[in-house]
Amino acid sequence: MVEIDQGIVVFITASTDEEAKGIADKLLDQKKAACVNIIPKIDSHFWWQGKKEKSREVLLIVKSRGSLLDDIISLVKEAHSYEVPEIIAIPIVGGNQGYLNWIKEVTG
Repeated sequence: MVEIDQGIVVFITASTDEEAKGIADKLLDQKKAACVNIIPKIDSHFWWQGKKEKSREVLLIVKSRGSLLDDIISLVKEAHSYEVPEIIAIPIVGGNQGYLNWIKEVTG
């Protein structure tokens, strides 16, 4: 479980560059994220509805705080085209303390 004030990294896949940019803008405009990296053209291979599928997607890497995870999930689900969007959060266990403080400051 992620602590409320702990830094987190959230992975989100999107169907297009436009969808990814729209989600990133909403997260940043609402201060739910300090930074969002967008990585285009990833190849995803997965199971969906009993069949093995593959798709070209866009990956968002979001830096935020644990206390904002529920808000991030809600915002992404509203803005996303997928029935079940990928939203996976992992805790930040260490790093440049100045950067970690900056995440808290921006999203505080």
